[in-house]
This record gives sequence, C-alpha cells and structure tokens, in this order.
Amino acid sequence: MARSLADARGWVAVGNELLLEATAGLTDDDLRAPSTLPGWSVGNLVAHIAANGDALLNLVTWARTGVETPMYASPEARAAGIARGDTLTAAAADAWLESSVAALAEGFDALCEAQWSNEVVTAQGRTVPASELPYMRSRESLVHVVDLDRGVRFADLPVGFLDALIDDTRLKRGLRREDLPAGPAAEVAAWLAGRAHALTDAPEIGAWL
Repeated sequence: MARSLADARGWVAVGNELLLEATAGLTDDDLRAPSTLPGWSVGNLVAHIAANGDALLNLVTWARTGVETPMYASPEARAAGIARGDTLTAAAADAWLESSVAALAEGFDALCEAQWSNEVVTAQGRTVPASELPYMRSRESLVHVVDLDRGVRFADLPVGFLDALIDDTRLKRGLRREDLPAGPAAEVAAWLAGRAHALTDAPEIGAWL
C-alpha cells in the first residue's frame, strides 16, 4: 500500500496524542509493572519511546544540516536508554516523553520540502530518505502504546496505519498477501507484529517490533 508523507505525519500526531493520554497519571509503581511486551516494564517502554524520539531527531538534524548525526552513539547507548526506564520516577519519565515528543514534532516541522528527500542512515544501517522518518516514528509510537497496556488496542489505531503496517511487516517476514490469515486488519496487524490477537487459525509467529 502506498503511504504518503502526509499520511505518516498524521499517524505521528495520533500516536503522540495516544501516548500522552496513555501515560498521563503514571505512578512510580506503574512504571515498574510489566508491559505486555515480554521482559519489558512499562518504564522500559516509556524510556524506549522517548529515546526513539530523541534518536529520530538526530536523523532529522542530519537531513536538515547535512552533518552526519547517527540515531544512537552505539548499540550500548540504545540499550542504556531502555534500561533507564527502571530507574526513572514518574515525573521524570513524563517530562522526558513530553519533551521528546515536542522536539521531534518541531524537527519535522522545520524540514523544508527539499530536505525530506535527503538521505540518512538508520540504526539498522538502512539508507532512507528523511520522508521515511515519520512512518518509522508512527510505527514505534502506535505499536508500543498498545504494548503499554493502558487501554489502547490495535483496533483503536488508524485504519491507514494498520494497512501500512501489515504490508511493511509481511514483507519483512517474507510473506505474500495470500499467506495472511483472514480477519480484521487490526487482528492481522497484531498477529504480524507478534502481539496478542483474536485470529483462531493463524500460526504462531514471533515478535517483530
């Protein structure tokens, strides 16, 4: 499915809204509770989402200035950002997430039309145009806001995003459209992402994101 930059930026806005609503009122105890992502606490996920925003802002800076600015200083730095979620207070986690969300939104707004075509390199080593970054962010925020287990489900996510996620994930898994189980887009997307779903005949599949 073709997705436009405008589509992806709209999904980012939805993700920002859902994230900030889902994390509002979190307590220190809430951060230590398990998320639905095995081995990850709620705090780990909040820290990861905030750090991902900071990392994508590095790529936005690269696209805007032409100065090579990697997402993360190293794989260890990325892991440390996630682990930081085990030590954050609720106030600190909230402040980090809010500032990260706002800074990335401002970064996207600052890119001119030509700069969206500038190429950057992701943490996985993929060379992509900056126009890919909003979709990358929407995927992180919208999938992980479900993982937080704070009331958001795949069925609550934008239909266009679910269609894009299905196409993206099935290609990464080497699947054809005809390989997909029948069912609502929200359930198929959840299955492809290795999350809980209501499909009765779908084979077991490992987590992807």
